[in-house]
Amino acid sequence: MSPDQPEPAGKSLFSLQRRERLMEELRAHGAITVRDIAGKLGVSELTIRRDVNLLADEGLVSRVHGGATLPSPLDRTAAGRAAAHSYSIGMVVPSLDYYWPQVISGARAEAEEQNLRIMVRGSTYDAADNRRQVQALLDTQNIDGLIVAPDMGGGHGQELLRWLNALPIPVVLAERRAPAEVPAHRLEWAATDHAFGAGMAVRHLWQEGHRRIGCLTDSSSPTSPHVVRGWQQALAALKIPLQETVHEDSVKQVDGGRSAHFDHVLELCRKTGTTAMLVHSDTQAVAFVQHCVDRGLSVPGDIAVVGYDDEVAYLAEPAISAVRPPKQYVGKVAVQLMAARLAEGRMRPVHRVELNPELILRDSSIGAPRLPATGVLQDSL
Repeated sequence: MSPDQPEPAGKSLFSLQRRERLMEELRAHGAITVRDIAGKLGVSELTIRRDVNLLADEGLVSRVHGGATLPSPLDRTAAGRAAAHSYSIGMVVPSLDYYWPQVISGARAEAEEQNLRIMVRGSTYDAADNRRQVQALLDTQNIDGLIVAPDMGGGHGQELLRWLNALPIPVVLAERRAPAEVPAHRLEWAATDHAFGAGMAVRHLWQEGHRRIGCLTDSSSPTSPHVVRGWQQALAALKIPLQETVHEDSVKQVDGGRSAHFDHVLELCRKTGTTAMLVHSDTQAVAFVQHCVDRGLSVPGDIAVVGYDDEVAYLAEPAISAVRPPKQYVGKVAVQLMAARLAEGRMRPVHRVELNPELILRDSSIGAPRLPATGVLQDSL
């Protein structure tokens, strides 16, 4: 069959045969378009684009808009990349301007060490958009593995996890864990132990003499449930009655509504004798501290505050103590898990890694005179 003849209807070529036909077309004509060659071979344009990408990664063709040409001596990108990178990894994160830049930085640094290529796409905290961004990588890039931080809330989030678990390439979750009700047995992850971080914050405040320690979180955040769990566990260990503590949700509280909400929180603190608050995230903590100061309260004299994330906590006045997740290491470990999976294949057991955060102490939570911790409880800390 000559290169110019269309493929017989119903006949499907193997991928190697298709790429051989592509090379025959290129040698015969010097260039091809994706649309024309897809019609000749009777396959989709997406399939031809993938074949072109593979050939370009091997340095056999030069990609051009809508097609390919025989390699030019001036085109060094494909050959250079093929020599430098053994695998390509797609990465989808829910934000490119808060928290996640450090995760991406850690992932890219480790990928360079491992001779891997990272392709990052920004998404939102929405399962449907997460899936669209992942699908875009699958459709347009020859990725060998995927690192993703999906939204897991509700039915759409659980369905997304099941879909990720069924993909034919390995998937590593970053700062996410599949819930017990979703049997995502193939998914691996690298995540911060946020419950441990919240417990560190509570114990620090206890050691500073606080006996009523509240919690202010945002239930729309995937991190908040773990922070709340760690806060509750620490209260139980310190024998602080949960029913006598302040726990408020700041979801969707903005502008004037947030000010009224903070007034409500402060009134609850007054009624319950709460003298310290753990606030997630630290952007919320900054706003809360500013509100306290505007209301004439002293921080930490009247109320102590510990934030969570440590992205902007140091900018507040006073500077806010904060739990700092190991963001760069989350990205680094996610890439390490992916590299090991690609190297060892299915024989490697599924790995799920939790990393401890650290507590950064600043003026918002230290130095105010409080009750000393008792000897027995001090020992338990």
